[in-house]
Amino acid sequence: MKSDVIVIGGGIVGLATALQLKNVQPDLSIVLIEKETELAKHQTGNNSGVIHSGIYYKPGSLKAVNCIHGYHLLVDFCQVNQVPFDICGKIIVATEPHELPQLNVLYDRGIQNGLEGLRKLSAAELKEYEPHVAGLAGIHVPQTGIVDYRLVAAKYGELLRNLGVTLHLGESALSIHGDTVVTSKTSYEGKLIINCAGLYSDKVAAMTVPDLSVRIIPFRGEYYKLRKDRENLVRNLIYPVPDPNFPFLGVHFTRMARGGVEAGPNAVLAFRREGYRKSDIHLGELTESLAWPGFQKVAKKYWRTGFGEMYRSFSKHAFTKALQKLVPEIQMEDLVEGGAGVRAQACDRNGGLVDDFLILESENAINVCNAPSPAATSSLAIGETVAKLALKRLKK
Repeated sequence: MKSDVIVIGGGIVGLATALQLKNVQPDLSIVLIEKETELAKHQTGNNSGVIHSGIYYKPGSLKAVNCIHGYHLLVDFCQVNQVPFDICGKIIVATEPHELPQLNVLYDRGIQNGLEGLRKLSAAELKEYEPHVAGLAGIHVPQTGIVDYRLVAAKYGELLRNLGVTLHLGESALSIHGDTVVTSKTSYEGKLIINCAGLYSDKVAAMTVPDLSVRIIPFRGEYYKLRKDRENLVRNLIYPVPDPNFPFLGVHFTRMARGGVEAGPNAVLAFRREGYRKSDIHLGELTESLAWPGFQKVAKKYWRTGFGEMYRSFSKHAFTKALQKLVPEIQMEDLVEGGAGVRAQACDRNGGLVDDFLILESENAINVCNAPSPAATSSLAIGETVAKLALKRLKK
């Protein structure tokens, strides 16, 4: 039997896309394929649980538009479906004079992106929100919140099953031939294929897009947690001013929806696409990353930044020192080993770390090829965007 749509990938974006398709056109027949035996195991299940406001993203970009729209869709979804969340707000802190101009850029972006209630903070005013923080100036962002995205994804999956979507877990997509997806167990025919494969989205896209110009480079983000008796040092979320040339937000403090306070992450090259530990190595995948001309250019350009991130990965003292810029009272003994996540970061052939969401269309497929943070916040909006593209294709 031929389905209308085959979705590859059971992370939060794939689930949200299938859900939005069903919401718009309930009679669509949809099959979702996920290589793991559970949903949302990778990027979705290992992220920091932040509901992002959209302050960081260039006005008019896919990230800005989908993050802000997705924020409202997500909050409404959680309220309707009784998924716990907390819009607790956060502060962005400038700790060095050279960061002050970029802090002003972020404030202006927030205003342009439609955020309300943003407040510029002096050094003294920062302590009204976070008494233990140190900084020259900051911004309070009231829209930021926290949620457990594993619960969100589980609810998406529950609703999809109730709507008649078949979820095939434990099946890897091995190849695509025209309208047929061959998996590790069987094959499926579909009028349209939607690729939301996350860390392997480029591999799946290459099955339908000749000479694909981007490659997923996996970056591991490692976290510590604050000891229980030191969680009082952080009320909610404390972020630094990010480097505008690098698509990572820098080490920060995050109160977690499921309890505790995380500190981090750094951003280091993972030696395999699902490499959550330093010892996780896949020689083939590592070779592919190192051999990609775009990554070689990134490494040459950002080697100092990369070395610093790698040093913090192996030195708890260096990691602590980075955190002390925001909260000077933090000591090494306050930090206990936390988890890690891997970010699927698209890198183009010319050495650009793709900053925006990237959706590529081919004859039989729609490929979501770059959907790192804030994809979880934006999931329903990305799903809506992809659903609109899909429905246009299905009507032809």
